[in-house]
Amino acid sequence: MNNTKEEVDLNNQYIPESAMAIVAHPDDIEFSCAGTLARWASAGTRIYYILCTSGEVGIAESGMSKKKAAQIREEEQLEAAKVIGADEVVFLREPDGMLQPTMELRKKLVREIRRLRPEVVICGDPTIVWAGDSYINHPDHRAAATAAIDATFPAAGQPNLFEELEQEGFYAHKPRKVFVSGWSQTDHYINITDTIDKKIAALRAHKSQMKDWDPEPRIKEWAAERAKGKEMSFAEAFRVVTLVSDEDWGTTNGRVLGDSQLEE
Repeated sequence: MNNTKEEVDLNNQYIPESAMAIVAHPDDIEFSCAGTLARWASAGTRIYYILCTSGEVGIAESGMSKKKAAQIREEEQLEAAKVIGADEVVFLREPDGMLQPTMELRKKLVREIRRLRPEVVICGDPTIVWAGDSYINHPDHRAAATAAIDATFPAAGQPNLFEELEQEGFYAHKPRKVFVSGWSQTDHYINITDTIDKKIAALRAHKSQMKDWDPEPRIKEWAAERAKGKEMSFAEAFRVVTLVSDEDWGTTNGRVLGDSQLEE
């Protein structure tokens, strides 16, 4: 899909050909951007989930091992992804609770970006530490966001960086846009009125995390707050950075000059 009028839906909102969400834990996507991904998936966008960890320290129950918890949380994430319509879910299995934006993690993310070649990358905001009066942004969230941003730009689009990935057939790719999900400094709002029920259903798939808590009232409260004054009932909010202009994207589709695959 090149830069044409077909990129917007009936409500005149941008629809990418493909989108990749990079997060720290199972359920992070559901809390942050699942409504947007469901909207895009229903319009034909290819959706990819990249989970840096498997959330193996996120089940505080007596006798629960990290191995068993990882299995449970991966299964829950796969079920949640089905609700949204994701095409692929990748677990990088970095250590939960100890995630760091290392060069090794950056390379792993670059590999997935070059392999799947997303038009849009969605990630968190690594600058958020204080999130209201009752929550501190998890260090894994900040680490995943930093790693995602550094992998997306400039690393994934530099042919001479991690050039060994070419041996696997994965060549430099520069995503068109980055959607940064966050509580502040957002200026782009996606109408999720038609998909908020999918977002909530996907969140409920994380039974080990929801337990007896019903997420629907709070999720709708948050989404309604973001939609206030914007002619929509429910919204998700992002800061959008455009890395490739519309004109250039229509020509390259993310391929980088000098890429031996440019002519394919």
